[in-house]
Amino acid sequence: MRRKVLENKKFKRKVTFYEKYIKRPLDFFCALLAIVVLSPIMLVIALLVWIKLGSPVIFKQKRPGLNEKIFTMYKFRTMTDEKDENGKLLPDEVRLTKFGNMLRHTSLDELPELINILKGDLSTCGPRAQLVRDMVFMTEEQRKRHLVRPGLTGLAQTNGRNALDWEEKLRYDLIYIQKITFLNDLKILFDTVMQVVFRRKGMGSSEVDEIEITDDYGDYLLKRGLVSSEEYTQKQKEARKLLKGLE
Repeated sequence: MRRKVLENKKFKRKVTFYEKYIKRPLDFFCALLAIVVLSPIMLVIALLVWIKLGSPVIFKQKRPGLNEKIFTMYKFRTMTDEKDENGKLLPDEVRLTKFGNMLRHTSLDELPELINILKGDLSTCGPRAQLVRDMVFMTEEQRKRHLVRPGLTGLAQTNGRNALDWEEKLRYDLIYIQKITFLNDLKILFDTVMQVVFRRKGMGSSEVDEIEITDDYGDYLLKRGLVSSEEYTQKQKEARKLLKGLE
């Protein structure tokens, strides 16, 4: 089934001097400095997570990164492990506590991602790392977002975040990677800080945004009739196969 998506018809990518030689060392230095400065806060948060939510304190999840290499991304845990009578995890909105919601509201849950930046999994700015089960539903054009390291924040996050639909988010990712410059990254970081501080529209302005109850890309496409049930099932199997290969 053919999909009509919001893509750049003439995608041209220029690798700048900044991206090739400066961006990665600068990311490493900034992440290291941030960890040193914020380590007391991170230790307090870790202790509170352990007291209020239990262990493990760190939530780990597999995400596709540079050149679609799958890595483990770290965040502070924000949900409990509550299950129903059948042993199945309760919905996210039920397991998300007020404390966990506060961590997400302030983006403090993402502080452990600084370790990912040190390791080279992430950059400070870039397309946000999506799930493997989202990646397999992307078109060949959309998957070009993986030509660069994913970012702690990105152009889509400063232009609407969860207020954007999937095609718009992915289109912003492609716009960003066409020409990565220091000034663009600096603007994204500044806009991100302003949005976290002042909670502008589109960034956690509603309860749905706060708990990030959004459809996976495959569910989004299926609900809109943009993929068939057969294609949906096949792509989900592909995602599970990719993750199983890492075990």
